[in-house]
Amino acid sequence: MTEPASGGPEARGSTERDIRILISAAFVIALGFGIVAPALPGFARNFGVTEFAATAIISAFAATRLLFAPASGALVQRIGERRVYITGLTVVAVSTGLCAVAQTYWQLLAFRSLGGIGSTMFTVSALGLLIRIAPPDRRGRVSGMYASSFLAGTVLGPFVGGVVLEIGGLRAPFVFYAVTLVIAAVVVAVGLRSPVKDVDLDSAPVAVRFADAVRSPIYRSALLSNFANGWAVFGVRTAIVPLFVVAALGQQDSMAAIALAVFAVGNAVVLVPAGRWSDRYGRKPFLIAGLAVCGATTAGMGVSGSTVVFLVLTFAAGVGSGLITPTQQAAVADLVGSRARGGPVLAAFQMAMDVGSVIGPLVAGVLVEELSYAWAFGTSGAILLIAAVGWTVVPDTVGRPLVAEPADSGSPSVREADPDERSDRVRRGDGQSAEDQLP
Repeated sequence: MTEPASGGPEARGSTERDIRILISAAFVIALGFGIVAPALPGFARNFGVTEFAATAIISAFAATRLLFAPASGALVQRIGERRVYITGLTVVAVSTGLCAVAQTYWQLLAFRSLGGIGSTMFTVSALGLLIRIAPPDRRGRVSGMYASSFLAGTVLGPFVGGVVLEIGGLRAPFVFYAVTLVIAAVVVAVGLRSPVKDVDLDSAPVAVRFADAVRSPIYRSALLSNFANGWAVFGVRTAIVPLFVVAALGQQDSMAAIALAVFAVGNAVVLVPAGRWSDRYGRKPFLIAGLAVCGATTAGMGVSGSTVVFLVLTFAAGVGSGLITPTQQAAVADLVGSRARGGPVLAAFQMAMDVGSVIGPLVAGVLVEELSYAWAFGTSGAILLIAAVGWTVVPDTVGRPLVAEPADSGSPSVREADPDERSDRVRRGDGQSAEDQLP
């Protein structure tokens, strides 16, 4: 059966306001992360530590994100998405402020690690909030807008960070980020309604367990594709592309920055349209196309013989990634549904990407040393293509929530909806009708 549509004009206005708040908060979070990133290694080196110790600060943040993701999912189940989201923002704000006053390397390491815990809290809960708030027929477009906002903050952050660093010194970016996060947390706490009050349920939200979700082949495909996305896009791209541009193409470091920017442009071009298209035509076609394009072009990068060819492939890979991100998030949202609270399900989905982003660069580094860049890029592309194949053998996600209401009962039950309950709206293409109501 299909999920309930949004309510009357007042409810729709409240929903749009909540969506704007989440999208704005995503921009602030990504902007602040980008502001801090350029200052962090140099700040750590100020304590007289080695290069390895300086980079360990970055790894510690990623490690705590990964380790505490299950706990964040459990918290979402227990106290709800909104509270976990606000708490996560507050934890990152406090930990970032403490980084600004750290007097030793070990203090900086501890405070930054604490920030990783807060980061995974608001990451898991943000996806849960989007699932609960966004109307089912607009999930893809809202996911695309959210991803675009995050991307914009990530791109602008280092530029703003450079200015803040120049004016205020190494500690200033941490103060700046902490203050902006406090403001974001207050805005969310005051302005964001509790989604539990607005979901059309006759009973309390149903808790969807990971064990329930993992039995679904659709969810397993989502885990695989997010792992592949983390491996190739968030891991290998940032770690290997700069090295390849200098070592294999003979270019300066500035060209590596240009290549990363070209990828971001390709990504930004399709994020919102891809989400809108997936609302109208289903998630599966765009997931398969995005994974296939990103996989083929990633593999091709390793054998590109010129900078121009490499940049063209990089742009195409960005387009492929842009097709993946909003549709994949919307697909998981379809599975969990607005009737349920799926903290562990969302945490595992995030962890799949984090694991890929950690393992990918390590494996690629070994392949570069022992074999060649072609093998490193080729392996990454192959993993994306395997994930694309995984989506070809499962049904689309629209109209298949894990939590569905039997026709003779008002109580939700945990199961994958029957294939006959597929959304008529998607078949007719009526998802377009809600576009004018979006912010």
